[in-house]
Amino acid sequence: MTSTPTHPLRPFMPADTMALRELFASSIEELTIEDYDADQRAAWASRALDAQTFAKHLGGMVTLVVQVGGEYAGFGSLQDNKHIEMLYVHPFHAGQGVGAAICDALERIAAARGTAEITTDASDTAQPFFAGRGYVATLRNSLAVADVWLSNTTMTKKLQQSSKGTV
Repeated sequence: MTSTPTHPLRPFMPADTMALRELFASSIEELTIEDYDADQRAAWASRALDAQTFAKHLGGMVTLVVQVGGEYAGFGSLQDNKHIEMLYVHPFHAGQGVGAAICDALERIAAARGTAEITTDASDTAQPFFAGRGYVATLRNSLAVADVWLSNTTMTKKLQQSSKGTV
């Protein structure tokens, strides 16, 4: 896994849980305000209220963390080597390449593990980011979270396979 000096990547550790819960909530509250109402944002952020469950969820996937100057800038998770389950950037670091660095690394990991196509369920806010990376919308989803309906879009991208290990 490669990192850039300004976006050093490292694996998730349980000690990151509280800071990542705060980053998760801040990202949702501030970056999705134009696409989701207050009730939707609160319901979405509630998915990290239980720190133990959140830590177990992150630890059950390949989760990468970026810290810049000691501050948590973003994190992302790859589930089953084929699905970007989470990709969140702190509002202060939005638009500075943090999300791209994390996504690049998750895509490289998936490709190195033999995944031909990667998916994500992109929020309305994140769709342009993923579309700009070559992801194509395939399915519109509605899901109930804390008795509130949220929408997102399943997007897919074909990955280039590494020539390493081929005969």
